[in-house]
Amino acid sequence: NGQKMSKRLGNAVDPFKTLDKYGADATRWYMISNAQPWDNLKFDLEGITEVQRKFFRALHNSYAFFALYANVDGFTYAEPNIAIENRPEIDKWIISRLNTLIEQVKASMDDFEPTKATRLIQEFVVDDFSNWWVRLCRKRFWRGDYSEDKISAYQTMYQCLETVAILASPVAPFYTDQLFRDLNSVSGKNDVQSVHHARIPAVEKAHQDVVLEERMAIAQKTSSLILALRKKESIRVRQPLQRVMIPALEESFKTQIKQVEPLICGEVNIKEIELIDPNNDLLVKKIKPDFKVLGPKFGKQMKQLSGIIMQFGQEEISTLETDGKIEVVLEGEKVELTKDAFEITSQDVPGWSVASDGKITVALDINITEELHQEGLARELVNRIQNLRKDNGFEVTDRINVNIAKNEILQSAVNSNFDYIRTETLTDALNFAEGTLNNGQEVELEEGLVTQLEIEKK
Repeated sequence: NGQKMSKRLGNAVDPFKTLDKYGADATRWYMISNAQPWDNLKFDLEGITEVQRKFFRALHNSYAFFALYANVDGFTYAEPNIAIENRPEIDKWIISRLNTLIEQVKASMDDFEPTKATRLIQEFVVDDFSNWWVRLCRKRFWRGDYSEDKISAYQTMYQCLETVAILASPVAPFYTDQLFRDLNSVSGKNDVQSVHHARIPAVEKAHQDVVLEERMAIAQKTSSLILALRKKESIRVRQPLQRVMIPALEESFKTQIKQVEPLICGEVNIKEIELIDPNNDLLVKKIKPDFKVLGPKFGKQMKQLSGIIMQFGQEEISTLETDGKIEVVLEGEKVELTKDAFEITSQDVPGWSVASDGKITVALDINITEELHQEGLARELVNRIQNLRKDNGFEVTDRINVNIAKNEILQSAVNSNFDYIRTETLTDALNFAEGTLNNGQEVELEEGLVTQLEIEKK
C-alpha cells in the first residue's frame, strides 16, 4: 500500500515547486477565489497563471503607472484632501464603487465567504479600476501642469490602491504588504508599518452614489459591445469611426446615455452617439426558440408554441430582452417564457454592424471616409513614436524632434492632424525626409504602408 501511495503522489503536483514558481500569494488567491476552502477544487496550474495575468498584473501595472507619474510630479500626498464633491465625476464614481466594494467585502468576510470577497476585489481591480478608471484618466496624469484636477487624480488613485491592499491582505499577505509600505513610505499617511496592522476603512455612505454607478455601468456595457463589433469587423480601435446608433425609448435611459456620451466616444473612438427609436427599420432582430430548454417542459405542445414564437415581432422581442420574460396564451392558458429559452440575434445591414446585450443595443457605422482614415493613420503614427520614445529610454517629459521618410499618403495624414501629433508626442519639429534615414526605424502603420521613423531628444 505504501508503494502504491508513493507512486500516486509522485504524479501529483508538487506544492513546494508550485510555490517556488508561482508564489504563495498567486497560488492562495487562485485557490480561494475559485472555491470555498471547505469545497473540493480541481487544481489547475493554468488557473494560477490566469490569476497572475489578470489580477496581480492589473494591480501591479496600475501601481507602476501611478508611481511613474507621481515621481515626475513630486506627489507625496502633502496637499489637503480635495473634497469628493469637488472632484470630477469619474473620480466620484470610482470612490463610490470603492465604498460599495468595502461594504460587500466586509459582509462577505463576516459571512465566512472568502471566495465571494476575493472575486469582488478582483472584479473591481480589473474591470472598474484598471480597465476603466485608469484608462479614462491617463491623460490627466500626462498633462504638465500640477492642477487641482491632477491632484484629485493622484489622491483618488492612491486611495484605491491603499484600500485594495488592505482588503486583499488576508489572502495575498506578501504583495499587499509591499504595496502598502511602498505607498506609505512616501506619504506617511498611516502610523502603522504593515498592512496587517491597518484597519479596514469604514464605509462612507455619503460617498456612495447608486445612480452614478448605474450610469457608468451602462457606459461600460455599451463600450464593451462597440469594442466587440470593432473586433468582429477587424477595425482597429485607433481608427476613428463616425457614429453609433443606440435605440432608446425611456427618457431616463436617454438621459443616462447622454451624460456618459463623452466617456463612451473617447473609449471606443467614435465621433458621436445617435439615439433612435427602438422600432427603427435598421435594427431588425430575429428570435429562435431553444428546443433543449422548451422541449422537456412543453412536450407535445411544442409545435403549437413554436408557431406562436414565430409570430413574435420586434415589440415582443424587445419586451423579452428588457423584462427577461414574456407571457403567451397556450391552449387557453397563460404561460410565462423566459429569455434563456431563446436565441436572439441582431441582423446586420450593409455599412452597419449590430449587437445587443439585454436592454442595450448598438448599431455601429463601419464606413471609413478619407478624413477618418487619415486621422487613424495619425493615431497609429503617434503610437509608433511613443514606442520609440520608450525603447530609447526617454523620460515622459522629454521633448523630441521627429524625422519621417517621405510618403505621400502619410504626409497628407500628418498635415491634416499636425497639432494633434505634436501635442501627443511632445514633438517640437516634425520633418519629412527624402530617401532612407540613416538611423531610421522601420515601422508599419497599416497593411502595405511602411515607413521609417527617426527621433532625437532635444
